[in-house]
Amino acid sequence: MKNNKNYYAILMAGGVGSRFWPVSTQDFPKQFHDMLGTGHTLIQKTFYRLSKLIPIENIFILTNERYNDLVFEQLPEVTSRQVVLEPAMRNTAPCILYASLKIQKENKDAIMIVAPSDHWIEDEDAFTDNVQQAFDFCEQNDALMTLGIAPTFPNTGYGYIEFETSSNQNINPVRQFREKPDYETAKSFISQGNFLWNAGIFMWSVQSVIKAFKGNQPTLFQLFEAGYEAYNTDFEDDFIRDNYSKAENISVDYAIMEHSKNVYVIPATFDWNDLGTWGSLYDKLPIDSDGNAVVNAKTLTEDASGNMIRTTSDKVVVIDGLNDYIIVDKDEVLLIFPKAKEQDIKKVLQGVKDQFGEHYG
Repeated sequence: MKNNKNYYAILMAGGVGSRFWPVSTQDFPKQFHDMLGTGHTLIQKTFYRLSKLIPIENIFILTNERYNDLVFEQLPEVTSRQVVLEPAMRNTAPCILYASLKIQKENKDAIMIVAPSDHWIEDEDAFTDNVQQAFDFCEQNDALMTLGIAPTFPNTGYGYIEFETSSNQNINPVRQFREKPDYETAKSFISQGNFLWNAGIFMWSVQSVIKAFKGNQPTLFQLFEAGYEAYNTDFEDDFIRDNYSKAENISVDYAIMEHSKNVYVIPATFDWNDLGTWGSLYDKLPIDSDGNAVVNAKTLTEDASGNMIRTTSDKVVVIDGLNDYIIVDKDEVLLIFPKAKEQDIKKVLQGVKDQFGEHYG
Protein backbone atom coordinates (compact mmCIF):
# COMPACT_ATOMS: atom_id res chain seq x y z
CA MET A 1 0.00 0.00 0.00
CA LYS A 2 1.53 3.30 -1.09
CA ASN A 3 2.27 5.86 1.61
CA ASN A 4 1.15 3.64 4.46
CA LYS A 5 1.33 5.71 7.67
CA ASN A 6 3.33 2.86 9.29
CA TYR A 7 6.09 3.12 6.69
CA TYR A 8 9.25 4.93 7.76
CA ALA A 9 12.73 5.53 6.35
CA ILE A 10 16.09 6.26 7.92
CA LEU A 11 18.21 8.06 5.36
CA MET A 12 21.89 7.81 6.31
CA ALA A 13 23.67 11.05 5.44
CA GLY A 14 26.56 11.39 7.88
CA GLY A 15 29.55 10.14 5.89
CA VAL A 16 32.39 12.24 4.52
CA GLY A 17 33.05 10.42 1.22
CA SER A 18 36.76 11.18 1.35
CA ARG A 19 37.56 9.13 -1.80
CA PHE A 20 35.74 11.88 -3.74
CA TRP A 21 38.13 14.55 -2.52
CA PRO A 22 38.64 17.35 -3.45
CA VAL A 23 34.93 17.77 -4.34
CA SER A 24 33.78 15.95 -1.20
CA THR A 25 35.16 17.51 1.98
CA GLN A 26 34.42 17.29 5.69
CA ASP A 27 32.43 20.52 5.50
CA PHE A 28 30.59 19.62 2.28
CA PRO A 29 30.52 15.84 1.66
CA LYS A 30 29.50 14.05 -1.51
CA GLN A 31 25.85 13.36 -0.59
CA PHE A 32 25.22 17.11 -0.82
CA HIS A 33 26.75 17.40 -4.31
CA ASP A 34 25.22 16.80 -7.74
CA MET A 35 27.91 14.26 -8.60
CA LEU A 36 26.41 13.18 -11.96
CA GLY A 37 25.19 16.53 -13.25
CA THR A 38 21.49 15.58 -13.02
CA GLY A 39 20.25 18.78 -11.39
CA HIS A 40 19.73 17.02 -8.04
CA THR A 41 22.21 16.19 -5.31
CA LEU A 42 22.57 12.57 -4.19
CA ILE A 43 20.62 13.16 -0.96
CA GLN A 44 17.82 14.82 -2.92
CA LYS A 45 17.64 11.90 -5.37
CA THR A 46 17.50 9.40 -2.49
CA PHE A 47 14.87 11.39 -0.58
CA TYR A 48 12.56 11.67 -3.59
CA ARG A 49 13.06 7.99 -4.42
CA LEU A 50 12.01 6.97 -0.91
CA SER A 51 9.03 9.31 -0.99
CA LYS A 52 7.45 7.19 -3.73
CA LEU A 53 6.59 4.65 -1.03
CA ILE A 54 7.00 6.42 2.30
CA PRO A 55 5.18 9.54 3.54
CA ILE A 56 7.55 12.51 3.39
CA GLU A 57 6.96 13.25 7.06
CA ASN A 58 8.15 9.72 7.96
CA ILE A 59 11.55 10.04 6.27
CA PHE A 60 14.18 10.68 8.95
CA ILE A 61 17.59 12.08 7.99
CA LEU A 62 20.50 10.80 10.10
CA THR A 63 23.51 13.05 9.83
CA ASN A 64 26.33 14.66 11.73
CA GLU A 65 25.36 17.87 13.49
CA ARG A 66 27.76 19.88 11.29
CA TYR A 67 25.51 19.12 8.27
CA ASN A 68 22.25 20.31 9.84
CA ASP A 69 22.06 23.48 7.74
CA LEU A 70 22.93 21.62 4.52
CA VAL A 71 20.03 19.21 5.09
CA PHE A 72 17.49 22.00 5.46
CA GLU A 73 18.91 23.88 2.46
CA GLN A 74 18.63 20.86 0.19
CA LEU A 75 15.47 19.28 1.65
CA PRO A 76 13.21 22.21 2.59
CA GLU A 77 10.29 19.77 2.92
CA VAL A 78 11.60 18.25 6.15
CA THR A 79 11.01 19.50 9.69
CA SER A 80 13.38 19.52 12.65
CA ARG A 81 11.55 16.42 13.97
CA GLN A 82 12.90 14.46 10.99
CA VAL A 83 16.57 15.46 11.28
CA VAL A 84 18.41 13.22 13.75
CA LEU A 85 21.80 14.69 14.56
CA GLU A 86 24.88 12.76 15.68
CA PRO A 87 27.21 14.79 17.92
CA ALA A 88 30.04 12.32 17.23
CA MET A 89 31.04 9.85 14.48
CA ARG A 90 30.18 6.36 15.73
CA ASN A 91 29.48 4.31 12.58
CA THR A 92 26.01 3.02 11.63
CA ALA A 93 24.81 0.88 14.56
CA PRO A 94 24.47 3.60 17.24
CA CYS A 95 22.61 6.06 15.01
CA ILE A 96 20.25 3.36 13.65
CA LEU A 97 19.43 2.20 17.17
CA TYR A 98 18.89 5.79 18.34
CA ALA A 99 16.57 6.63 15.42
CA SER A 100 14.73 3.31 15.79
CA LEU A 101 13.93 4.02 19.44
CA LYS A 102 12.63 7.47 18.49
CA ILE A 103 10.43 5.93 15.78
CA GLN A 104 9.20 3.16 18.11
CA LYS A 105 8.11 5.76 20.66
CA GLU A 106 6.14 7.50 17.90
CA ASN A 107 4.72 4.38 16.21
CA LYS A 108 5.26 0.88 17.60
CA ASP A 109 3.90 -0.63 14.35
CA ALA A 110 6.47 1.08 12.13
CA ILE A 111 8.08 -0.80 9.23
CA MET A 112 11.37 0.78 8.21
CA ILE A 113 13.99 0.99 5.52
CA VAL A 114 17.56 2.12 6.24
CA ALA A 115 19.19 3.51 3.10
CA PRO A 116 22.47 5.33 2.37
CA SER A 117 22.00 8.82 0.92
CA ASP A 118 24.74 8.55 -1.71
CA HIS A 119 23.86 5.51 -3.82
CA TRP A 120 22.80 5.72 -7.44
CA ILE A 121 19.71 3.72 -8.49
CA GLU A 122 18.36 4.20 -12.00
CA ASP A 123 15.20 2.07 -12.05
CA GLU A 124 13.35 3.65 -9.15
CA ASP A 125 10.13 1.74 -9.81
CA ALA A 126 11.96 -1.60 -9.48
CA PHE A 127 13.56 -0.33 -6.26
CA THR A 128 10.13 0.60 -4.88
CA ASP A 129 8.75 -2.83 -5.82
CA ASN A 130 11.63 -4.60 -4.02
CA VAL A 131 11.17 -2.50 -0.89
CA GLN A 132 7.41 -3.09 -0.91
CA GLN A 133 8.02 -6.85 -1.11
CA ALA A 134 10.36 -6.60 1.88
CA PHE A 135 7.90 -4.47 3.86
CA ASP A 136 5.10 -6.99 3.22
CA PHE A 137 7.34 -9.77 4.54
CA CYS A 138 8.44 -7.76 7.59
CA GLU A 139 4.83 -7.00 8.51
CA GLN A 140 4.16 -10.72 8.82
CA ASN A 141 7.50 -12.02 10.11
CA ASP A 142 10.16 -11.24 12.72
CA ALA A 143 12.80 -10.61 10.05
CA LEU A 144 15.87 -8.51 9.34
CA MET A 145 15.99 -8.00 5.59
CA THR A 146 18.49 -6.62 3.12
CA LEU A 147 18.66 -6.03 -0.61
CA GLY A 148 21.57 -7.76 -2.36
CA ILE A 149 23.00 -6.80 -5.72
CA ALA A 150 23.69 -9.47 -8.33
CA PRO A 151 27.47 -9.30 -8.98
CA THR A 152 28.51 -8.29 -12.47
CA PHE A 153 32.23 -8.98 -11.93
CA PRO A 154 34.49 -10.26 -9.11
CA ASN A 155 34.62 -6.98 -7.18
CA THR A 156 37.00 -7.02 -4.21
CA GLY A 157 35.71 -3.72 -2.82
CA TYR A 158 32.33 -5.00 -1.57
CA GLY A 159 31.25 -7.38 1.15
CA TYR A 160 29.18 -10.34 -0.05
CA ILE A 161 26.01 -12.04 1.17
CA GLU A 162 25.84 -15.83 0.89
CA PHE A 163 22.23 -17.01 0.79
CA GLU A 164 20.26 -20.24 0.80
CA THR A 165 18.10 -20.68 -2.27
CA SER A 166 14.40 -20.47 -1.56
CA SER A 167 11.18 -20.60 -3.55
CA ASN A 168 9.50 -18.02 -1.33
CA GLN A 169 8.89 -15.14 -3.75
CA ASN A 170 12.60 -14.51 -4.21
CA ILE A 171 13.08 -13.99 -0.47
CA ASN A 172 16.10 -16.04 0.61
CA PRO A 173 17.49 -16.84 4.07
CA VAL A 174 21.00 -15.47 4.55
CA ARG A 175 23.61 -18.12 5.35
CA GLN A 176 26.38 -15.66 6.22
CA PHE A 177 27.93 -12.29 5.47
CA ARG A 178 31.38 -12.49 3.91
CA GLU A 179 34.10 -9.84 4.22
CA LYS A 180 35.61 -8.12 1.18
CA PRO A 181 37.38 -10.97 -0.63
CA ASP A 182 40.54 -11.18 -2.68
CA TYR A 183 40.11 -11.57 -6.44
CA GLU A 184 40.22 -15.38 -6.58
CA THR A 185 37.73 -15.68 -3.70
CA ALA A 186 35.41 -13.19 -5.41
CA LYS A 187 35.56 -15.28 -8.59
CA SER A 188 34.62 -18.41 -6.63
CA PHE A 189 31.70 -16.56 -5.01
CA ILE A 190 30.30 -15.58 -8.38
CA SER A 191 30.73 -19.07 -9.83
CA GLN A 192 28.66 -20.55 -6.99
CA GLY A 193 25.65 -18.41 -7.93
CA ASN A 194 24.31 -17.78 -4.43
CA PHE A 195 26.33 -14.69 -3.54
CA LEU A 196 25.25 -11.05 -3.76
CA TRP A 197 26.98 -7.75 -3.12
CA ASN A 198 26.06 -6.21 0.21
CA ALA A 199 24.50 -2.82 -0.62
CA GLY A 200 23.88 -1.73 2.96
CA ILE A 201 20.13 -1.29 2.44
CA PHE A 202 18.03 -2.80 5.25
CA MET A 203 14.32 -3.31 5.99
CA TRP A 204 12.62 -4.47 9.20
CA SER A 205 9.88 -3.70 11.67
CA VAL A 206 10.89 -1.37 14.46
CA GLN A 207 10.09 -4.16 16.93
CA SER A 208 12.39 -6.65 15.15
CA VAL A 209 15.40 -4.33 14.92
CA ILE A 210 15.16 -3.20 18.55
CA LYS A 211 14.80 -6.83 19.64
CA ALA A 212 17.95 -7.65 17.66
CA PHE A 213 19.92 -4.83 19.30
CA LYS A 214 18.68 -5.85 22.76
CA GLY A 215 19.76 -9.46 22.21
CA ASN A 216 23.05 -8.90 20.36
CA GLN A 217 24.30 -5.57 21.71
CA PRO A 218 23.00 -5.28 25.28
CA THR A 219 25.48 -2.58 26.33
CA LEU A 220 24.67 -0.39 23.33
CA PHE A 221 20.96 -1.01 23.80
CA GLN A 222 21.06 -0.06 27.48
CA LEU A 223 22.96 3.15 26.69
CA PHE A 224 20.29 4.41 24.30
CA GLU A 225 17.29 2.83 25.98
CA ALA A 226 18.11 4.89 29.09
CA GLY A 227 17.05 8.00 27.17
CA TYR A 228 13.70 6.62 26.00
CA GLU A 229 11.63 8.98 28.16
CA ALA A 230 13.55 11.95 26.74
CA TYR A 231 13.17 11.02 23.07
CA ASN A 232 10.87 13.25 21.03
CA THR A 233 10.84 15.82 23.86
CA ASP A 234 12.79 18.99 24.67
CA PHE A 235 15.15 16.91 26.85
CA GLU A 236 16.38 14.66 24.01
CA ASP A 237 19.27 16.88 22.90
CA ASP A 238 20.75 17.02 26.40
CA PHE A 239 20.65 13.24 26.78
CA ILE A 240 22.25 12.63 23.37
CA ARG A 241 24.94 15.25 23.91
CA ASP A 242 25.90 13.62 27.22
CA ASN A 243 25.73 9.98 26.08
CA TYR A 244 26.23 9.56 22.33
CA SER A 245 30.03 9.64 22.44
CA LYS A 246 29.97 6.72 24.90
CA ALA A 247 28.62 4.41 22.17
CA GLU A 248 30.88 1.80 20.61
CA ASN A 249 32.04 2.62 17.08
CA ILE A 250 30.43 -0.31 15.26
CA SER A 251 28.57 -0.95 12.00
CA VAL A 252 25.06 -2.35 11.93
CA ASP A 253 26.39 -5.35 9.97
CA TYR A 254 28.77 -6.33 12.78
CA ALA A 255 26.36 -5.31 15.55
CA ILE A 256 23.27 -7.29 14.60
CA MET A 257 23.14 -8.66 11.05
CA GLU A 258 26.05 -11.11 11.36
CA HIS A 259 24.81 -12.46 14.71
CA SER A 260 21.12 -12.89 13.89
CA LYS A 261 19.41 -16.03 12.61
CA ASN A 262 16.38 -14.29 11.10
CA VAL A 263 18.15 -12.50 8.23
CA TYR A 264 16.77 -12.61 4.67
CA VAL A 265 17.86 -11.13 1.36
CA ILE A 266 16.02 -10.13 -1.80
CA PRO A 267 18.16 -10.07 -4.97
CA ALA A 268 17.62 -6.55 -6.28
CA THR A 269 16.02 -6.10 -9.69
CA PHE A 270 17.43 -2.59 -10.21
CA ASP A 271 20.77 -1.20 -11.36
CA TRP A 272 22.87 0.00 -8.44
CA ASN A 273 26.12 1.87 -7.92
CA ASP A 274 27.44 2.88 -4.52
CA LEU A 275 29.36 5.80 -6.04
CA GLY A 276 32.23 5.07 -3.71
CA THR A 277 35.09 6.31 -5.92
CA TRP A 278 35.82 8.51 -8.91
CA GLY A 279 36.14 5.32 -10.97
CA SER A 280 32.60 4.25 -10.06
CA LEU A 281 31.38 7.70 -11.09
CA TYR A 282 33.20 7.34 -14.43
CA ASP A 283 31.24 4.11 -15.00
CA LYS A 284 27.89 5.93 -14.64
CA LEU A 285 28.62 9.03 -16.74
CA PRO A 286 28.30 9.40 -20.51
CA ILE A 287 31.64 8.88 -22.25
CA ASP A 288 32.68 11.37 -24.95
CA SER A 289 34.09 10.42 -28.34
CA ASP A 290 37.59 10.27 -26.85
CA GLY A 291 36.58 7.90 -24.05
CA ASN A 292 36.60 10.50 -21.28
CA ALA A 293 33.88 11.19 -18.71
CA VAL A 294 33.49 14.95 -18.32
CA VAL A 295 31.53 16.98 -15.76
CA ASN A 296 31.24 20.79 -16.16
CA ALA A 297 34.44 21.16 -18.21
CA LYS A 298 35.07 22.06 -21.85
CA THR A 299 37.81 19.75 -23.08
CA LEU A 300 40.37 19.62 -25.85
CA THR A 301 42.17 16.28 -25.76
CA GLU A 302 44.86 14.55 -27.75
CA ASP A 303 45.95 10.96 -27.14
CA ALA A 304 43.91 11.04 -23.91
CA SER A 305 41.20 8.54 -22.97
CA GLY A 306 39.68 6.80 -19.97
CA ASN A 307 39.97 9.96 -17.90
CA MET A 308 37.51 11.26 -15.30
CA ILE A 309 37.53 15.05 -15.75
CA ARG A 310 35.63 17.42 -13.47
CA THR A 311 35.95 21.16 -12.95
CA THR A 312 33.72 23.98 -11.82
CA SER A 313 31.69 26.08 -14.26
CA ASP A 314 32.83 25.41 -17.81
CA LYS A 315 36.59 25.63 -17.32
CA VAL A 316 38.59 24.78 -20.47
CA VAL A 317 40.79 21.73 -19.91
CA VAL A 318 43.50 20.74 -22.41
CA ILE A 319 45.01 17.25 -22.02
CA ASP A 320 47.61 15.52 -24.17
CA GLY A 321 49.05 12.05 -23.55
CA LEU A 322 47.22 11.21 -20.34
CA ASN A 323 45.14 8.04 -20.01
CA ASP A 324 43.03 6.59 -17.21
CA TYR A 325 43.51 9.50 -14.80
CA ILE A 326 41.28 11.38 -12.39
CA ILE A 327 41.54 15.11 -13.08
CA VAL A 328 39.52 17.23 -10.65
CA ASP A 329 39.86 20.99 -10.25
CA LYS A 330 38.08 22.59 -7.30
CA ASP A 331 38.86 25.94 -5.69
CA GLU A 332 42.37 25.74 -4.24
CA VAL A 333 43.01 22.07 -5.12
CA LEU A 334 43.91 20.37 -8.39
CA LEU A 335 44.00 16.56 -8.29
CA ILE A 336 45.72 14.61 -11.10
CA PHE A 337 45.79 10.99 -10.00
CA PRO A 338 45.82 7.56 -11.69
CA LYS A 339 42.47 5.77 -11.59
CA ALA A 340 44.28 2.52 -10.78
CA LYS A 341 45.35 4.01 -7.43
CA GLU A 342 42.06 5.71 -6.52
CA GLN A 343 41.76 3.74 -3.27
CA ASP A 344 44.79 5.74 -2.09
CA ILE A 345 43.04 9.11 -2.34
CA LYS A 346 41.94 8.82 1.29
CA LYS A 347 45.61 8.45 2.29
CA VAL A 348 46.67 11.32 0.04
CA LEU A 349 44.03 13.57 1.58
CA GLN A 350 45.44 12.91 5.03
CA GLY A 351 48.90 13.80 3.73
CA VAL A 352 47.60 17.07 2.30
CA LYS A 353 45.93 17.97 5.59
CA ASP A 354 49.06 17.09 7.56
CA GLN A 355 51.29 19.22 5.33
CA PHE A 356 49.04 22.15 4.38
CA GLY A 357 46.27 22.17 7.02
CA GLU A 358 42.76 20.84 7.67
CA HIS A 359 41.37 23.64 5.50
CA TYR A 360 42.09 21.58 2.37
CA GLY A 361 40.08 18.54 3.41
